[in-house]
Amino acid sequence: MTAELVRGQNHPLPDTRLEIRVSAGHPVVAGATLGDERGRVPGVEWVAHPVSPSLPGVDVPRRAAADQHLAVDLAAVPDAVHRVSVLLALPVGSGGPASFGTAAAPFVAVTGPDGAEIASYTITGLGSESAVVALELYRRQGAWKVRAMGQGYEGGLAALLGDQGLERPADLAATILEAESRHAAPASGPVPTPTPAPTATPAPTAAPAPSAPSAGGPIDYAHPRRRTASPAPEPVPAPVSAPQASQGSQPPQGPPVPVAGDAAGWSMDERLYNQVWGMFEDLARTAAAYRSACDFAESRLDRELDEALSDPRARIGGAGDAARSAARARHDELVARAQEVLDRDLAQLAVESEVVEPALPPAYARWDNPVWHAYRPPAEGAMAVRLGDLHLPERTDLRIPMLIRLPLERGLWVDSKAGHSEAADLLDETELRRLALDSAVAHAARLLAAHPPGEFALHVVDAAGAGAAALAPLVDTGVLAAPPARGAAGVSAVLQQLTERVDLLQMALRNGAADALPPGLDTARQLLIVHDFPHGFDDRAVTRLRYLADEGPGVGVHLMMVADREDAAAYGPVLDPLWRSLLRLTPVPDDHLADPWVGHAWSYEPPLLPPGSRVLRQVLAQVAEARPVKRP
Repeated sequence: MTAELVRGQNHPLPDTRLEIRVSAGHPVVAGATLGDERGRVPGVEWVAHPVSPSLPGVDVPRRAAADQHLAVDLAAVPDAVHRVSVLLALPVGSGGPASFGTAAAPFVAVTGPDGAEIASYTITGLGSESAVVALELYRRQGAWKVRAMGQGYEGGLAALLGDQGLERPADLAATILEAESRHAAPASGPVPTPTPAPTATPAPTAAPAPSAPSAGGPIDYAHPRRRTASPAPEPVPAPVSAPQASQGSQPPQGPPVPVAGDAAGWSMDERLYNQVWGMFEDLARTAAAYRSACDFAESRLDRELDEALSDPRARIGGAGDAARSAARARHDELVARAQEVLDRDLAQLAVESEVVEPALPPAYARWDNPVWHAYRPPAEGAMAVRLGDLHLPERTDLRIPMLIRLPLERGLWVDSKAGHSEAADLLDETELRRLALDSAVAHAARLLAAHPPGEFALHVVDAAGAGAAALAPLVDTGVLAAPPARGAAGVSAVLQQLTERVDLLQMALRNGAADALPPGLDTARQLLIVHDFPHGFDDRAVTRLRYLADEGPGVGVHLMMVADREDAAAYGPVLDPLWRSLLRLTPVPDDHLADPWVGHAWSYEPPLLPPGSRVLRQVLAQVAEARPVKRP
């Protein structure tokens, strides 16, 4: 699991061969220094930079770019080296930002030799600094760790190198920046990242912000999440849709092809899944960078206003007014630049979404996507299912599919209680409960449709029979393993059957005797929908339910609760672990999903069926018809 670091936090490194990926959204010079036990750099020969990119165990890029990759082999560095510092500096004369505080926050990720992300760090809180120590890899008692640094230098690269003990740091800094300025092409605005030739290995997490489209030309669809090789001599532009193509380009033949479609070695579902997650991470990071820039602008304005007011001479006459006006002008300029970058990134994501959304397979698609009308049960299970959409207030019409990997690692809870959203305030309790069960039925239908016939079984507990109308599509099409369980006896019977199944499968797996399972045992994954909890549940049934939530997913038994937590308040804290173990969904739009990575509260929208649509029943009928006939 990726460790998302904050400034000063460290994390152990499980491997000595690493790749460090930098995503800045604008060109940066990347380098590294090798330090001794005190962190001092003895000489220029211990610094890897674009002019001299290779040292024992360290290789850095030769050019400034928005996305950088550094290769590190800690087993190959000299024994005297105890610290490897990763440096970032802004090139001069490139037309890019003059300081990190006026651009998107750089993102740094440390990955292992298999491409799996070990740790990541978003470098926030920078202002007028033009150079920064991003990360430090250090040796402690024979083991290597990574520490998030984020130490910026207003004096630029020379001040950074001097702080690490290098003699005559200004000479080396000038050599590095002058060499880079000879390569950089002058530009009046953001420099678009060139489209590299894609490879087949997508980066697993932490997508960089999309590159800016070149003015007047076709939009660059190359998704930055994929690892890239060196640029091809004449890169072939990714396919674009007709509205975005330049007038001189040939219109594409047929429907637009998503970016992920050009990657070899992966199935289309895998490519699209990775691309959707890349879009999610791009939106998260570009919004975080915008908010960070605005917060910095506000804090700097407050500080400058306080300084102006603290000087008695500035409070009298025009000097104070001029200082305050200048501070507000600087604040407005920073916010305007941040807004410009945000608008550019959001426009790129919106165009990408318009291309990707129509190409999604049924498991990833909205219910109004025409792909559902041609649905046929799959021969292989899907990677994930779409359980709704996510968006941020910076652009509410840009919705990212909320894809959850299969098999489910935790149960689901469709909350039938009125939350704090405006949509919930407009509905009464009865209508919310109805919508909650409708949402649960739609989620269950997606899960059935995402699995091959006969590999996913569905059970329902409706103790009071209050959900008969909403459950009708499942009952009428015959996709249920048995009729909905009613009353306390029905609840007890279903829970006993599933808990015995979990016990049997766990014993077989622990003893390595999977081939000794009863020949008639249904090997399909099981989903239990519990409606109107805790009606019909006694203490024994509640204990079994908690057992299923904790132990069931590991052996293919999953739980979906449709309930209001307050209805079970009589059980007190006994049920707290149950609710915490479930992924909470809502039947109406709500902003309850917190993102620990960047601190966003994502707005969630459930996957609603179009009014009057019969697509749900059609899909369930296809699933029921394709199920293998069980012989006695």
